[in-house]
Amino acid sequence: MAVRRVALLTAGGFAPCLSSAVGGLIQRYTELAPEVEIIAYKHGYQGLLTGDYLTVTPAVREKAALLHEYGGSPIGNSRVKLTNTKDLVKRKLVPDGVDPLSFAAKRLTDDGVDVLHTIGGDDTNTTAADLAAHLEESGHHLVVVGLPKTVDNDIIPIRQSLGANTAAEQGARFAANFISEHNSGSRMLLVHEVMGRNCGWLTAATARSYREWLDTREWLPEFGLDRRAWDIHGLYIPEVEVSIEKEAERLRHVMDELGCVNLWISEGAGVSDIVDLMEKNGEDVPRDAFGHVRLNEINPGAWFGKQFAEKLGAEKVNIQKSGYFSRSAPANEGDLALIKTMTDLAVDCALAGTAGVIGNDEDHGDELRAIEFSRIQGHKAFDFRQQWYVDLIKDIGQGWPEGQHPGGQ
Repeated sequence: MAVRRVALLTAGGFAPCLSSAVGGLIQRYTELAPEVEIIAYKHGYQGLLTGDYLTVTPAVREKAALLHEYGGSPIGNSRVKLTNTKDLVKRKLVPDGVDPLSFAAKRLTDDGVDVLHTIGGDDTNTTAADLAAHLEESGHHLVVVGLPKTVDNDIIPIRQSLGANTAAEQGARFAANFISEHNSGSRMLLVHEVMGRNCGWLTAATARSYREWLDTREWLPEFGLDRRAWDIHGLYIPEVEVSIEKEAERLRHVMDELGCVNLWISEGAGVSDIVDLMEKNGEDVPRDAFGHVRLNEINPGAWFGKQFAEKLGAEKVNIQKSGYFSRSAPANEGDLALIKTMTDLAVDCALAGTAGVIGNDEDHGDELRAIEFSRIQGHKAFDFRQQWYVDLIKDIGQGWPEGQHPGGQ
């Protein structure tokens, strides 16, 4: 197919891949089809609706490699859902009484876009597919090629989302400083909250990376530098039930022996309990444009801290979130390599007219391919039965709730 103009956009929350993915796409087009014009909508679908975009000039093409060195997104993100008409009208992104999909489709037509590259999660990419289908009905052919971005690695059926490994590495780096607070007072309770609304992968991977760092250190327990006090004592993810009472009984002994307890939680762990309690109390549950609970406002980390503090006899509680530190980092070497393979294939597919989301397809032997939009879903659960995670839980001395032990015990 003849491609004259390509548009890029990044959307949803940040992840350590957006800047690099934008740079990789620009580099690949410059290598294969330098005549193709490239624009980048500012702040995702918000820029698409308002017609606000940046143009990739020759100077930008020449310096595109710089984008691999930075986190965040040079073209900006926003959380805009094209099917939430009420929210879009309220934010004055579309006129009242206008169908947002039609409005966005017309903008793409007016802008002469032949290919749209979306870098985001399942919502971002499936919305782009809906746009393409809408345009096809009106006679404008648009090829959409997406790239998968979620820090919690929860897109079905993609093996590994861009940026997730970097987020885990950065979360461990954050924790290395935070956990040193364990003896800033006696009987300290530290709660490290990690991103992961419905999937515990990032919390688990961050914990693994942190404990690998512990293995590299030399300790001096006879003078207070005790690895046991720096270790993780409880790890809670959305996929595994938490018995507060049983855990508190176990952790009370840790507190008595070490003078501290370090808990790691996914931000989605315990959310259903928190929401149920709020609704029973007649409180409004804050939600975003996608209908997701606003986790920052209900504060799961604080909830866990409150549940455990009294039961453990904690004299001080310190709760910290590593999410914003982790998600805005530049991609590490492993992610840079993954980003290159995916952006190269994304451009190849776009020039060939092949739509889909680029990823290693778990249902096709992990083949890197353009995965059909109809098969893209969010909220992939973390497989807590993987041996490395089973070993991790065993090493930190945490048991399994009845009926959830990976061995069926």
